[in-house]
Amino acid sequence: MAQSIHVVCPDCSGVNRVPADRLSGGPSCGTCRAPLFQRRPVELGAATFDTQIGRSGLPVIVDFWAPWCGPCRMMAPAFQLAAAQLEPLVRLAKVNTEAEPGLAGRFGIRSIPTLVAFRDGKETARRSGALDLAGLIGWARSIGAVSQSA
Repeated sequence: MAQSIHVVCPDCSGVNRVPADRLSGGPSCGTCRAPLFQRRPVELGAATFDTQIGRSGLPVIVDFWAPWCGPCRMMAPAFQLAAAQLEPLVRLAKVNTEAEPGLAGRFGIRSIPTLVAFRDGKETARRSGALDLAGLIGWARSIGAVSQSA
């Protein structure tokens, strides 16, 4: 039997156990039936952050950003494209630091955009500053969030 991975639904935050060999087959949530991979970053808030980060069996890269931040707005399209390319191996998520100052404070976010990588609920890497698509994918590979062949 194939190893199962916990995948948190981007819509209802339900935790789903998905066989690893079926991740790329378009699995849907057992609770709300939404697709588990929607080829876009997941918007996180205080109510969903701990479930999405702590219960996910996938690496999660979070973009801490703000609407007034020019570099954040410049990186947003590349982050969207990176989510489409890296799923289902990595979950990309966004936290609006203006709407969620508690999360920004909890993680010591001092400049934006800041990317924080998590695995098994623990921070594994951090990088401040905007990146283009190649830079985002290269950083994900360099920190081991995704294999070199992906």
